[in-house]
Amino acid sequence: MLLFLNDIGTGEVLLILAFILIFFGSKSIPGIARTLGRTIRQVKDASDEIQREIKKSGGDLRKDLNLKGLIDETADDIKRPLDQMTTDIDEAIKYTPPNKNSHIQPPPPKVEPEVNSDSNELTSEKKQEEEITEKKEEEKK
Repeated sequence: MLLFLNDIGTGEVLLILAFILIFFGSKSIPGIARTLGRTIRQVKDASDEIQREIKKSGGDLRKDLNLKGLIDETADDIKRPLDQMTTDIDEAIKYTPPNKNSHIQPPPPKVEPEVNSDSNELTSEKKQEEEITEKKEEEKK
C-alpha cells in the first residue's frame, strides 16, 4: 500500500492534502481518515486470514495425500525386484551349474578329510569326493 509513496515527493504530498482540504473541508477530514484507516485494517485482516486458510489447507492436503508414505512405498516397490535381481545375479556368479557344452566347471566342494583315529583310514566322505572328481575328469575327456 505504501509502495507508491516512494515516488511521491514532499511537494506532491502537500498538493494532495490541499485538494482534500478544499474538496472535503476541515470538519470531515478526521471522519474520512478514520474510515480509511478502518478499511485498510479490514483489508489487511482479510488478507492475513486468507493466507492462514491457504497455509492450513496446504497442510491438510499434505496430510491427506501422505506424500512421504507414497514416495516410500513406491521406492520399496521399485527396490524390491531390483534387490531380488541383484541377489540372483550374485548367486549366478558364485556358482555356475556344470554344462557339457561349457568349459567352466564349478570348483569341487571343500570337504575336510576326516581321519579315523583308530585305523588312520579316510571316511566315506573322502571316498565320495574322490568318486565325484573321477566322474568330472571322465566328463572332460
